[in-house]
Amino acid sequence: MLLSQECYKKIDRELAKYPADQRQSAVMASLAHAQVELGWLSPQTMKEIADYIRMPAIAVQEVATFYNMYNLKPVGKHKITVCTNLPCALSGGVKAAEHLKAKLGIDFRGTTEDGAFTLMEGECMGACGDAPVLLVNNHRMCSHMSNDKLDALVEELKK
Repeated sequence: MLLSQECYKKIDRELAKYPADQRQSAVMASLAHAQVELGWLSPQTMKEIADYIRMPAIAVQEVATFYNMYNLKPVGKHKITVCTNLPCALSGGVKAAEHLKAKLGIDFRGTTEDGAFTLMEGECMGACGDAPVLLVNNHRMCSHMSNDKLDALVEELKK
C-alpha cells in the first residue's frame, strides 16, 4: 500500500459524495489527495487509486495526464507555476518567470539541486487582471508578483 489510511479516509469522504455506481466521479479528488501525500503520482499510485475506486487503471491515467495540476514525476518541495498565457505574458508573466529562473538557477520543468523548488510554466489561471500570477503547489495563488514579491516568496518558502 502506497497511500496511508488517512489518505484513504479522505478518498472515502470523496466517494461518499457520489452514488455507488458513480465512484469514478471521485477520481480527480482522489488523485489530488494522493499527490498531496506523496508529492507526485507514480504509475503504481494511479493503479492503487484505480483499484480502490474500481475503475480501469488506464482511465485514471488518462485523467492524470490530461490535467496539468497532477505531477507525473517527482517535483521539488515547492512547485511554482508561473502563468505565461498571452495576457499574463504581456503583463509581466515572462519577466517574472525569467526572474525566478535566474534566482533559482533552473529553467522551466527544472528542480533545484536541493530539491526545494520546481519551476513550471502554466496556462491561464483565470486572474489576468492580477498578472503576473503564479501558483505554489497548486493551492496558493500569488498575484501582482513584482521582483521584490518574488524574492520574498522564495525566502518564505525556504523556511
